[in-house]
Amino acid sequence: MAETDLMIECVLDAPRRLVWRAWTDPEHLKRWWAPRPYVTPECEMDLRPGGRFYTRMTGPDGFDFRGTGCFLEVVEGERVVWTSALGEDYRPNDLGPSGCGAFPFTAIVTLADAGEGRTRYRAVAMHANPADRDSHAQMGFHEGWSQCAEQLGEVAAGLS
Repeated sequence: MAETDLMIECVLDAPRRLVWRAWTDPEHLKRWWAPRPYVTPECEMDLRPGGRFYTRMTGPDGFDFRGTGCFLEVVEGERVVWTSALGEDYRPNDLGPSGCGAFPFTAIVTLADAGEGRTRYRAVAMHANPADRDSHAQMGFHEGWSQCAEQLGEVAAGLS
């Protein structure tokens, strides 16, 4: 892991095939993508390299963020790589001047069997420089992404 990366890793109490389903089905993703009490009312994904990954998150404090990214790699049941730097068909994204989408990052999500019907979940957010990494960390990366991982595990467990 590079010095410009942020990472969370945990074990989810759900089998990998269900975690994969919860991660890759837009209707399921909407149930866990934003840390509560925030919600994800919209999600679209074209799960292929070059495919669009769009989410909209809203919150009780008036927060309303629309993020569009691009899938770079999809390995069924094992790995999803996407970036906020690009939009559909690898077109550069206009990230805007400030807030959630102001810095580009690439996310690598991996799933592995952890035994006893559980899944080892790892998410790495790679940034271009330490300032972007620090901005993401200060926005609550570890707390937010960890809470979302817990919510992902809950959704996946409920799919059995």
